[in-house]
Amino acid sequence: MNKVTARKLFDKRRLHAPFMWLVTGAGAAACLFSAYRLNVAAIDLEFMLLAFVTVTFGSRIGVQIPKVKAEITVSDTFVFLIMLLYGGEAAVLVAAADALCSSMRFAERWRTRFFNAAQLAISTLIAAWAILICVDSIKDVDTIIALGRPGNSHNLIIALFIMASVQYLANSGLAAARESLKRDQPFKIVWQKHFLWTSISYYAGASAAGIIVTLITHVGFYAFFVALPIIGIMYFTYRTYRKNIVEAEQHAIDQENISQKLMQSEQHFRNAFDHAAGMALISPLGHWLQVNSSLCQMLGYTEEQLLKMNFQEMTHPEELAEDLVHIYSVLEGKVKSDQREKRYLNKSGKEIWVLQSASLVANSQGEPLHMILQIQDITERKLAEAQVQRAAFHDALTGLPNRTLLSDRLSLALARAKRISSHQFAVLFLDLDRFKLVNDSLGHTLGDQLLVEVSRRVERCMRKMDTLARFGGDEFAMLVDSIAGPQDAIHIAERVLEAISKPFDLNGHEHFVSASIGIAFSQSGYQAPENILRDADTAMYRAKANGKARYEIFDAKMHAAAVEMMTLERELRRAVDRGEIEVYYQPVISLDNNRLESFEALARWRHPTRGLILPAQFIPIAEETGLIVPVGMQVLRAACRQLREWQTRNSEGNRLCVSVNLSSRQFAQTDLVEQIQHILEETSLKPGCLCLEVTESVIMEKAETATEMLLRLKDLGVRLSIDDFGTGYSSLSYLHRFPFDILKIDQSFVSRMCRDKDSKGIVETIVTLARNLNKQVVAEGVETAEQLAVLKSLGCDLGQGYLLSAPMPVEDVDRFISRSFDWVRDGGSLIDSVPQSEVDADAFSM
Repeated sequence: MNKVTARKLFDKRRLHAPFMWLVTGAGAAACLFSAYRLNVAAIDLEFMLLAFVTVTFGSRIGVQIPKVKAEITVSDTFVFLIMLLYGGEAAVLVAAADALCSSMRFAERWRTRFFNAAQLAISTLIAAWAILICVDSIKDVDTIIALGRPGNSHNLIIALFIMASVQYLANSGLAAARESLKRDQPFKIVWQKHFLWTSISYYAGASAAGIIVTLITHVGFYAFFVALPIIGIMYFTYRTYRKNIVEAEQHAIDQENISQKLMQSEQHFRNAFDHAAGMALISPLGHWLQVNSSLCQMLGYTEEQLLKMNFQEMTHPEELAEDLVHIYSVLEGKVKSDQREKRYLNKSGKEIWVLQSASLVANSQGEPLHMILQIQDITERKLAEAQVQRAAFHDALTGLPNRTLLSDRLSLALARAKRISSHQFAVLFLDLDRFKLVNDSLGHTLGDQLLVEVSRRVERCMRKMDTLARFGGDEFAMLVDSIAGPQDAIHIAERVLEAISKPFDLNGHEHFVSASIGIAFSQSGYQAPENILRDADTAMYRAKANGKARYEIFDAKMHAAAVEMMTLERELRRAVDRGEIEVYYQPVISLDNNRLESFEALARWRHPTRGLILPAQFIPIAEETGLIVPVGMQVLRAACRQLREWQTRNSEGNRLCVSVNLSSRQFAQTDLVEQIQHILEETSLKPGCLCLEVTESVIMEKAETATEMLLRLKDLGVRLSIDDFGTGYSSLSYLHRFPFDILKIDQSFVSRMCRDKDSKGIVETIVTLARNLNKQVVAEGVETAEQLAVLKSLGCDLGQGYLLSAPMPVEDVDRFISRSFDWVRDGGSLIDSVPQSEVDADAFSM
């Protein structure tokens, strides 16, 4: 058994509560016994008066026992007096009542109050019995009054001594036992420390009670009132005595604490001086008077070397003038202390950043004696701050300034241009062309290497006063400051394009990239950096739209186009919520028998004020903002619901299908299959009547992932079509793995095949490839009879285009379906029966 376990096992505190309950119970028994044995006939008015004084006034005049919830009261005299005059039983009851009332003032818990009452009841009863046992002349408690009569002085003195001694021993013993159990301390130590000195009060009280009994015997009961002032004086004198003793003890303790604190303070100062980061005393002239080892180590000098020098020799020359101003401010009393960051030079000449605190020590006349310097080395913190500062304002990959730093310098350039009307500058916004393709094919490591190489080449094309910043990804911005005119910025843009056009050596292989640059000039009167950056960015996008690998200069038309684009984006978001997106349908005709086979669903935007907006105007915005996802799902749901309605209304319509385009963002959705399945179930359309069109570029962008998604869609039962076939970079090794049903020849080949042999050859190859793969082929953009004839001669299965039919709203499609079925039954030509729509032929599908 270990010591901790043994201590827990024999912990006295476990007996504290049982002991209190035991004493309380014994005290209650003593009170009941005394009440039973009380001589009621002896109770008179004088007893009632004496008991009232004891409980009411005697309990309020007492001396607190230090550090213990108990006190000695004047009522001890009255209890002794009652014991001598009326017997032990009456004394027990009055003592218990007095102790209970007295405890109400200093004890908060009722358990403590009852314990104190029980404790005094028990000790009083024991004292009464001791008198009866030890004094021979007393045969009965009722005759105890005889002690006060003449001739009994010897017995009275013995009775008083026994009464005080037994009462003291019993009362203090019970109290000490309780404190010993409560504090888990030895009984003897507790009794000697807290209760030994209280014996004086018991003997004094017993003596006072003896005097009063003698007076009452000779004079009468009213002698009691004459003795009250004497008793009060005795207790107040004793109380003062105890107070003086306590104050003297406390004063001694305070003096000892003060002495210890002074010693500790001196020791702390010595330790602080010796072991602090850097401490020194310097004279008003700057000489080192005393230095600690930390300062010597910091500066690289020995203590003897430093004491022969002054602190000015340590201060960095660039800091000295300002430092002296601050030091003299302290010496002259202008400031109480000074704290500042400054640089020191150590013995080897290395810069050390320190936090220096200086305070003055003066004599009684206020004359400066010396200064105390506290010097803390903060070099590492300053280096860390510099790194954080660089990280906050520079790009981690290339080390170039970032957007924040460039914006700050742009703000300075704008402010300078406002002050000096002749000051001109320009902002060039650069973006690499098709960098995502490079990054995906080479990997991110080589992609990052390419960005670093690009930044170095662009830096060499710029002047020292210019700023090149990386905005993230493959976007860079340049501040070309203090130019003579627009031609200076244009010349730099041309040099940058030429430098980037040269091959890059990446991992031993040559790679070529190009860039598009937008230029915005300060003459436009910009007020904020973000405005000129925005316009340079707009010009860069115009350069990309105009063919890439070139620069464009921002003008008012670009701004108007950008504003229009933003307006369309804002209105498109509302259009999606309001259901303004309509679906038009373009028929797909069999070129073999002129029969209507299916429709392609195409999105149109019915704007409340602008009228019908074609896909070419809003689909790119929807793709860029992500709105293409909700737009695409609205088109898909509407097309499935409408086709099901046509199939229900026309007996021959069950074989009709509808094709819907999937955008790249839709195709990338992980829950695409679940969404399509939900729409098919919602509209009750058979999966085989829905054909999903995905462009060749979307499929080939991530061929492995695309194959998995196409297989999941195929398992759903829908048909699949590769749109714009021939315009991408399909690999035949992948082509046979895609579970598609239809190849769609892009309209660019169809439109040129009658005048371009190569285009015709491509169309013929695609038709042959589809036939060999057992797939259907659809020709898009059929607009002339000559094109139709060539397609038929090549064996193309299906065709769609303005020659066959333009896209139509729902109400026109109903008539078209009925008319097409009628013409086919009558043996007529469907092509001749189709009314041409007013929709622009340049519109493209979603």
